Amino acid sequence: MRRRQYSLIVRLLVVTLAMALAGNAAAQQSPQFTQFMLNNMVLNPAYAGAEEALSLTVLTRSQWSGVDGAPSTQSFSAHTLLQPQRVGLGLAVIRDQIGVHKNTNIRTNYAYHLPVHNRGILSLGLQAGVTSLKSDYASLLGSSSDPQLMTNINKTFLGFGAGIYYRTTRWCAGLSVPELMSKTLNVRDTLTVRLRRTNVLAYARYSFMLNEFFDVEPAVILKYYAGVPVSADVNVNVVYRKALSAGLSYRKGESVDLLLRFQLTPQLQLGYAYDHPIRFAGRLSSASHELMVGYRFSDIQMDVESPR
Repeated sequence: MRRRQYSLIVRLLVVTLAMALAGNAAAQQSPQFTQFMLNNMVLNPAYAGAEEALSLTVLTRSQWSGVDGAPSTQSFSAHTLLQPQRVGLGLAVIRDQIGVHKNTNIRTNYAYHLPVHNRGILSLGLQAGVTSLKSDYASLLGSSSDPQLMTNINKTFLGFGAGIYYRTTRWCAGLSVPELMSKTLNVRDTLTVRLRRTNVLAYARYSFMLNEFFDVEPAVILKYYAGVPVSADVNVNVVYRKALSAGLSYRKGESVDLLLRFQLTPQLQLGYAYDHPIRFAGRLSSASHELMVGYRFSDIQMDVESPR
């Protein structure tokens, strides 16, 4: 009976993801993170509870430093695993600012974790929350008093998402749709803007053990936004004694990145990323910086090994 229920849940999630991929509408890109492998909770609701402890992560990103109105992003996430160690709950808050646009996303995540063969865990996640969109166009106009130009946007929407995540002691992979609902903005009586944030994210990472001191961890994330070409980040990190890692990342047609991570204590880790723009982006923008702080309060044992 349980197997039938699990099979039905998986089929429903797969159908939902396929329907989101099939939608044709204008896209609104979500914030991007170079340290995506350290910030899973804001990418996939199925990750809630995957660290098997109460975990907090704070990340701040300053893109194109020194450029007025350049993107600036902050995120906070918290998640934990509940008894009987099958249910994960999480909260993610993302604040994103680009020029006169300020967006805030507050998301609550629910995940159910299923132990499967080969000591792996399949996680199914759902997400619900609110999105606040604010655009201060009037600030661009100075002393202009034209009522047709002094239009600002201040709207709040409900949002829903879904995800699947699989992990073992050596590798993990996930697929998520952070936003399933279309949105319509009524700016004025004569102007309506229809948005559909059909964002699909696919992620995978593998850990190779070279010897008792070093591991090599390649990872990739594919990002699909409706109406925009698929983008990809590919990186490789070398990990020393599970405590210090350094690596390089490449964002398709945009940047080459340096990654550093320090496991200061079993609970506390710090991460830093430096993005060097290339090609056309290199002629228009400067470097980007990203800082991450993560804290894991305590371990909670499960029936299977943790991938961490």
